[in-house]
Amino acid sequence: MTSFSLPITPRYAEVDQQGVVFNGHYLTWFDEACTGFLDHLDVTYPGLIASGYDIQVVHSEIDFKGPVRWRESVRVEVGCERIGSTSFALSFDVLRSKDGDPATEEQSAVRGHNVYVVVSTDDWAKRPIPPVLRKALTSVERQAHNASD
Repeated sequence: MTSFSLPITPRYAEVDQQGVVFNGHYLTWFDEACTGFLDHLDVTYPGLIASGYDIQVVHSEIDFKGPVRWRESVRVEVGCERIGSTSFALSFDVLRSKDGDPATEEQSAVRGHNVYVVVSTDDWAKRPIPPVLRKALTSVERQAHNASD
């Protein structure tokens, strides 16, 4: 179960010579989806910065399952995979309609995950996840585990 998804329509500049979205753009989409996810949780990125925290991606993985083409409507689902003391991991699933037909069931085109570390904006050193972010992520993680039971 996911609590947030970001709709995307690939732009011409995001498509490579093979006629599909260039792989590096998926990381941009993941970043945009993360920001939207935090907004959805009422833990805005500007709010984190104002409270002296930031998050940095320390690990990313992308698994290509099928092509996404120019102007094809897709959405990036976001879920919370893991919460540690100073880091958390988000999963991303780029879903597209089968054969580009919006009337058909969605299938995963690209899956990935990012590991984020919380840092201080003063010295960029690792910090424990702030309580407001931990509470929001914990509620999402709990929903995901309950849905899978």
